[in-house]
Amino acid sequence: MSKKLQVAIVGATGYAGFELARLLLRHSKVEQPLFLSREREPITLDEIYPQIYGEGNFPLETFRFEVLKDKGVELLFMATQHELSRQMIPEALKHGVRVVDLSGAWRLKNAENRAVYKFEDEHPAQAAKWDAAAVYGLPELHRKEIATAQLVANPGCYATSVIVALAPLVKAGLVDTEHGIVCDAKSGVSGAGKKPTQKTHFVEAADNLSAYSVFGHRHTGEILEQVGLRAEELIFTPHLLPIPRGILSTMYLRLKKSSTATEIESVLREFYKGEKFVRVFKAGTLPQIQYSVHTNFCDVGFSLADDGKRLIVVSCLDNLVKGAAGQALQNMNVMYGWSEQEGLN
Repeated sequence: MSKKLQVAIVGATGYAGFELARLLLRHSKVEQPLFLSREREPITLDEIYPQIYGEGNFPLETFRFEVLKDKGVELLFMATQHELSRQMIPEALKHGVRVVDLSGAWRLKNAENRAVYKFEDEHPAQAAKWDAAAVYGLPELHRKEIATAQLVANPGCYATSVIVALAPLVKAGLVDTEHGIVCDAKSGVSGAGKKPTQKTHFVEAADNLSAYSVFGHRHTGEILEQVGLRAEELIFTPHLLPIPRGILSTMYLRLKKSSTATEIESVLREFYKGEKFVRVFKAGTLPQIQYSVHTNFCDVGFSLADDGKRLIVVSCLDNLVKGAAGQALQNMNVMYGWSEQEGLN
């Protein structure tokens, strides 16, 4: 029997981090992960999340690079704040560890897009090196590069939902991008992370729907770079839904020439032919959050106006799975040459 992979997670106490822990604990090719914390945690992971109580011993250990070496860790998952990932990952990479980072620290190639994070790098030249080397972790677009990467930047949840829907149509030259693309996206509250804020407080979020980060959301740059759009060609507005998890993104497009629903569906199906985690719905059937929640699927559907030029595309996914932990696991499977469905069925 081949040796199992030893992995570690920094940030397993967060929503995305725990979702990743839960998936990895059931992965047949992975040893029980190490759960690491920047702070001394005198408790176990199952004390925070009793969902896994009785399945084993899950101590939270203090993070040290020596621990990675002593335990034979080959792959490190970072489910931490952007600034912390930006600070810690270069050192991990110097130790020869491969990294899948769930934060936004390394997703963006364009410095103007990256400026939204306001990073203050202690070693700018080193940071620039890894900015260039990091691979954007959307397997449906970058599978070949992910397979050999040392650093994979897991995409943002909103960005995944929008990129998967738009990329085939824009790359096929069907979309009149000069007319502009409007994306109206809505996410469950877990997308804001575990740390409570006034906006995510139950009293504020329940029975409510609110827009936020208008013309300034951090995932906008990812969409621009991965789809190949200019800033003036996209309006992206996120909204907070009063549900725990799930994303629904609605994109309003104008086509360059009149097309048929059969042509649009054919472009989408050909682009995602053989893909295990993108489901293209037949023309006129639109995805709903309830169809993809708790799965690693990104569902895509569309409706075409009678004039054949106005197109609405809808995509749905679970922000904690395909939008975070599930995609991170999918990336790991690609990196080690395993079936992408391993641990995700």
